[in-house]
Amino acid sequence: MASDTPGGDSSVALPRRSFLKAASAGSLGGVAVAGCLGRGPEEGTVVISGDTDFEEIMHADDDEPSVQQALWDAGLDEDITVEVRPGPDETEQRRGGYQSALQAGRAPPDIFMMDSGWTIPFILREQTTNLEEVLSGETLDLLENDYLDAAIETARHPETGELHALPLFPDFGTMQYRRDLVEDAGYDTDGWATEALSWQEFSEIAADVRAESGVEFGFTTQAAAYEGLSCCTFNEVMSTWGGAYFGGVDNLFDAGDRPITVDEEPVLDAIRMMRTFMRGQDDDHALEGYERIAPTSIVQWTEEEARGPFANENVVMHRNWPYSIAISGAEEELGDAVDMMPMPYAVEEDEAEYDGVGGTAAALGGWHLTLNPNTEAQEESVQVLDAFANEDVMLTIFEIQGWLPPILELLEEVDPEEGGPVARHVDTIQIAGENAVPRPVTDVWPEQSALIYQEVHNAYRGAKSPEEAMDDLQERLERSERDVGDQDDD
Repeated sequence: MASDTPGGDSSVALPRRSFLKAASAGSLGGVAVAGCLGRGPEEGTVVISGDTDFEEIMHADDDEPSVQQALWDAGLDEDITVEVRPGPDETEQRRGGYQSALQAGRAPPDIFMMDSGWTIPFILREQTTNLEEVLSGETLDLLENDYLDAAIETARHPETGELHALPLFPDFGTMQYRRDLVEDAGYDTDGWATEALSWQEFSEIAADVRAESGVEFGFTTQAAAYEGLSCCTFNEVMSTWGGAYFGGVDNLFDAGDRPITVDEEPVLDAIRMMRTFMRGQDDDHALEGYERIAPTSIVQWTEEEARGPFANENVVMHRNWPYSIAISGAEEELGDAVDMMPMPYAVEEDEAEYDGVGGTAAALGGWHLTLNPNTEAQEESVQVLDAFANEDVMLTIFEIQGWLPPILELLEEVDPEEGGPVARHVDTIQIAGENAVPRPVTDVWPEQSALIYQEVHNAYRGAKSPEEAMDDLQERLERSERDVGDQDDD
């Protein structure tokens, strides 16, 4: 996820499909940039700018399942062929390439595969097509009634509410753990798939199981200074403490006149907890009752650096995207020894000051499809989008790539024995979807995200106290919001 890592800032470059196999690639993957965006397609071809994994599953040799065949089976005209053009994985290159192509009015591609974390800025710049004017009524009804609400909200115009993107797949932060080690240490894991632990209990168990099993780490996560920290891992932890960047979910998508709440106690406690996890009670800002369970090196880790020790059987608990469990949970790896639980929490939802925080929380990642307003193949491209909004197509994509369907209830139809490691954790993924936390994406989110991860990282690694870092962040975000308000006044 997601880099725009698996799900992540929705942003690290994931390993290629030959390594992941059926992995859920989360919010990752490369996309074509300017050099590839303008090549003319063959007649009857709709071009999607996507990633290598998407390219590889679009077509298949012999009788292997493919997305293309699933689209035809869903009613796509058989004269229409989809071509996925991949490019670099790096998020800024990807996003910059899209913006350059759209500003220049170029097509193809006809359709863009966009990170759900940065679709809204493209919508606000009027670089997308209003899908409510072109999609079939059947598709629009399905989107409104059955698709995951959190994903749909990141696909709408924040001012008009009109739909400008079709969710391709969502992704969620998950807490993975070594069930074999936990049970060998004497813990009963019945109910862990659906009932979140408190962070304090989580830390006590992780510390105890680490000592009993002799593994190196009790807990690993991603805490490097990158988009994934601000959008996802800290966003999750902060939300489970009842904290928020901008005073709750109602203020996620409208910058310029909203409260800044990063200097409040729940946000500070989230940082104190993470410092305690890394340094224990020796930290000057440690929270009493919480154990030292994580290495200080997590402040240098994104998704893959964090996944390595877990895959090498040196970790009890591991926060990552479903792609990680798809790898580690394979039969030739750790298999059933790997399990998943909802993200732990510190404050109950009804105890939190703001709506949409408190209780378990999972960062929302994933990818959307948007229609290039410059395409000369709009009719064919709309047919392709309508076909992607087909339940059998969604299940085919999950079957061959592990990307979660945007209608999560479809996972209930998947045989856990045949659907791969991710399919064994449907109940937990459903809970993550119900408690998904979007990042506050506006046209100034790239700037504000950098401010957030810089100051949170300063606090994590001890360069600043939690109070000093969040006071500085408070001032910097207030300045950013004032600038937006001044622009609106002009």
